[in-house]
Amino acid sequence: VQLQASGGGLVQAGDYLRLSCATSGRTFSRYHMGWFRQAPGKEREFVAGITLSGSSTYYPDSVKGRFTISRDNGKNTVYLQMNSLKPEDTAVYYCAASWLASRNSGQYSYWGQGTLVTVSS
Repeated sequence: VQLQASGGGLVQAGDYLRLSCATSGRTFSRYHMGWFRQAPGKEREFVAGITLSGSSTYYPDSVKGRFTISRDNGKNTVYLQMNSLKPEDTAVYYCAASWLASRNSGQYSYWGQGTLVTVSS
């Protein structure tokens, strides 16, 4: 599975962005999907996960209520809608695919290249 993330950019605090992650192949619906982020000097952090059909989503407290993950299995694409962005959301955002629904980056086998989100104050 190849993943291509896009949609990052420079925004102001309080603004929104929508990230997309397009995948190759016809097996997208067999993978649980997740979004992670990594800020400079920090470890990679889980920000959102979605199950195979999209029936369940899960988030850490740091983004709950502001970020929404969704997927379109017909388009082989997963999205991350990010609202009310804060400067601390600044990071490179990665999409990833896993055989398991997990918050643990080690459970994800396939990763996109990352897209940079910068939130100015």
